[in-house]
Amino acid sequence: MAIRLLLAEDMNMVRGALVALLNLEDDLEVVSELARGDQIVDAALEHRPDIAIIDIDLPGLDGLSAAAQLREKLPQCRTLILTSLGRPGTLRRALTAQVNGYLLKDAPPGELAHAVRQVAAGHRVIDPQLAIAAWGGVETPLTERETEVLRMAAEGSEAGEIARLLHLSPGTVRNYLTTVVSKLNARNRVDAIRIARDSGWLL
Repeated sequence: MAIRLLLAEDMNMVRGALVALLNLEDDLEVVSELARGDQIVDAALEHRPDIAIIDIDLPGLDGLSAAAQLREKLPQCRTLILTSLGRPGTLRRALTAQVNGYLLKDAPPGELAHAVRQVAAGHRVIDPQLAIAAWGGVETPLTERETEVLRMAAEGSEAGEIARLLHLSPGTVRNYLTTVVSKLNARNRVDAIRIARDSGWLL
């Protein structure tokens, strides 16, 4: 019996190429393909795939958040994350999300089919390059609250709105943001957001 696959990738050409590649394998079958993270759970509940192959950077809902939701709603469906982001913090978050596999998009084509089979067999698959990067990665210097404030700022929230949502004073929020800029040796808030994202601390 073929391994049933759901594929979530927002770039149409990439998604089409991956579907064609996977369907060439006798023991693999793509039963659902989609372009948005917020469509994954509904599609999985409808098509009941064995494995969901999910791009980490999707519109609507990012891949790791979608994988976490999928694990809650359909725990028998395993997850394999595809990424072009070789960021240590991202891999650590993926492991925390308890995904079953994590593979770079630029891996040789045969590696994806192999990874799918390994995940289907109950193994955890992590691209060696990503594992090495995570081993040598730098931990975030930010506290959980500082990260939370910076993430909300990155999403476009102003200090007043962040203060209201977190039950803080606007002055306290501004102090947090000033501390973040200082800790990251950033030029300003926008630069701090870029540094944190590039390090995988804000995904």
